[in-house]
Amino acid sequence: MTHPAAAWASTRRLLCIRLDSMGDVLMTTPAIRALKESGRDRHITLLTSPSGAAAAALVPHVDDVVLYDAPWLKATRARISAAADRGIIEALREGRFDGAVIFTVFSQSALPSAMLCHLADIPLRLAHARENPYQLLSTWVPDPEPAQGIRHEVERQLALVAEVGSRPSDTRLVLRVPAAARAGVRALLAGVGVEPLDPWLVLHPGASAASRRYPPDRFARAVRAICTSRPHRVLVTGDANESALIADVCARAGQCAVDLAGRLDLAGLAALIEAAPLLITNNTGPAHIAAAVGTPVVDLYALTNPQHTPWQVASRVLSHDVPCRNCFKSVCPYGHNACLRGVEPDELTRAALELLALSPRSQNLLENADVYAGNQCGIP
Repeated sequence: MTHPAAAWASTRRLLCIRLDSMGDVLMTTPAIRALKESGRDRHITLLTSPSGAAAAALVPHVDDVVLYDAPWLKATRARISAAADRGIIEALREGRFDGAVIFTVFSQSALPSAMLCHLADIPLRLAHARENPYQLLSTWVPDPEPAQGIRHEVERQLALVAEVGSRPSDTRLVLRVPAAARAGVRALLAGVGVEPLDPWLVLHPGASAASRRYPPDRFARAVRAICTSRPHRVLVTGDANESALIADVCARAGQCAVDLAGRLDLAGLAALIEAAPLLITNNTGPAHIAAAVGTPVVDLYALTNPQHTPWQVASRVLSHDVPCRNCFKSVCPYGHNACLRGVEPDELTRAALELLALSPRSQNLLENADVYAGNQCGIP
């Protein structure tokens, strides 16, 4: 039998599958980088969700993106027919891929994706699986999680590609901020009255899952305390659907808070976080953007699952220990959200001030953003 690494070394057209959200795609970028670097002239296509595609557009190691709302993921829209699923099989067949790498969290099954690849005639298929996949995977990596502990999501995906001989030159998250987005952020900061040497930071109070949202009144109390310690402008971000939340936080926080609801696309948000001395956020996608661009982050981290903490970046991870930790629920099954509500605003204030004191960006870095981001992301 051919050793798996030898078979995979000759692949040129490679399909990577990561069907969940933007943050998950970002946490997969070190593994994608490893695959890109380990194959000569290797072309990588990412099959992902619409949310994941927005992040993939900022990942230099992804050459093409194919969108797919997989029906076996919880966030997928309701199906009225299987036409889209039949269509994706044909689209993958037309891609003439030599191999497919299926990235999942341990609570997901890789086998539906493996079946798609099998039906699309992709000969090599790599994934973690707890059950015996028989012919659905050509390279089966028995999944040690959760029985043998839970790894950080980045470590899980790096371990998967290492099975076929792919190891990256740099294990940091990868995200490249477009120059146009940086220019747009310069204009935005000037427009809201943030001068080059003003102290400022970014607060992102939203999250897709209710169980991962720190209460807005507590965010506001911490913001007021930070601004009392030293006057800061606090730029509060989120999409248009979070307008009410952001308005609530800003109203409670006072004049130091600036409402940016709906004013930034993902590239613009990445540029703003890249330039900021500090990000305060829940366990959600912007925390991983901060890790990718090297911005210190205070992460209000609900104990729903343990594997998504900020990766290789200065951070403070705040939570309140509870017996029901690692419930893996999007809505608190007990209704108390004590793992977040138990974090006092004073703890958040202290963590933010500590990181601001340590941050090399305590003065504005927009003028040097190109150099700084290249160093942080490990992009030549």
